[in-house]
Amino acid sequence: MTLNNLRTAALIEGTTLVLLMLIAVPLKHMADIPQFVSLIGPMHGIAFLGYLFVLFKYSSKDKPLSASQITVGILAALIPFGSFIFERKVLKTL
Repeated sequence: MTLNNLRTAALIEGTTLVLLMLIAVPLKHMADIPQFVSLIGPMHGIAFLGYLFVLFKYSSKDKPLSASQITVGILAALIPFGSFIFERKVLKTL
């Protein structure tokens, strides 16, 4: 895995989380339209697992991420816009 793969995975994961939390879930609860959660939810699940896979695979390379960087990367994936910040602040410095 390359750094570019990790940056791309972070952006995809972050995008699906934002779509899920800021569009699909509000539509489900405020407009009674659950179809978007049914569509975006599994997409985000796959993106999240793929991101974790790439994060750990990249960390096992010659220049591994530190334990704190890995922890920040995992926590960032749980917060809307967190993956974008992780990509810009942590991965941009590598």
